[in-house]
Amino acid sequence: MLKISPAPLPFPKWVNKFLVIGASIVGFGGAYVLAVAIYAAAPGTQRVGYAPKQPVAYSHLLHAGELGIDCRYCHNTVDTSAQASIPPTQVCLNCHANIRSTSEKLIPIRESYATGMPVEWVRIHDLPDFVYFNHSAHVNRGVGCASCHGRIDKMEVVSQDQPLTMGWCLDCHRNPEKHLRPLDEVTTMDYVPLEDQEALGERLKAEYKIRDREKLTDCSLCHR
Repeated sequence: MLKISPAPLPFPKWVNKFLVIGASIVGFGGAYVLAVAIYAAAPGTQRVGYAPKQPVAYSHLLHAGELGIDCRYCHNTVDTSAQASIPPTQVCLNCHANIRSTSEKLIPIRESYATGMPVEWVRIHDLPDFVYFNHSAHVNRGVGCASCHGRIDKMEVVSQDQPLTMGWCLDCHRNPEKHLRPLDEVTTMDYVPLEDQEALGERLKAEYKIRDREKLTDCSLCHR
């Protein structure tokens, strides 16, 4: 009787160890990617609630809220420039040269004026370098300050109110009608539309000549 010998394996048995190692690496890699994604989506990672200590204890609750000072008095380039601008020391002294001029809280302001060195404010809303954002483009098209910054007029200490992620921005760029308001209401913190927001938004979108959804969500609009 003819015996048929089993065909030799194409690979030696020790190769199986590499298969196990490879599967382990793939499994670990998948778990790592998932963990990074969860971490990146967490509010803390996105800096929501980030409220650093500033060199001067400036209260937006007092100035923007109780005193009703318009955002543009201090951030005076917000409707003409890509940057909202941090107010120079002289803007503070327009009032505080006479009002509470000897307050200890204002020592950094007086020192800044005397030395000519700017106050080193800590940036809160800090977008990545690969993102282009233009404040004036939004303000001049009816996007209110509170839409991104929250109720600044209720903040004793300013904190980041929104995640400022790409997904968050795209939610608005896909449906800008939900967020538009008349230009004279852009800095109104407690703004409430006097008509249906969808109808108002559609009308303002046409009036402000806002681009269509395809162009508003084009990568090159924000990544240049």
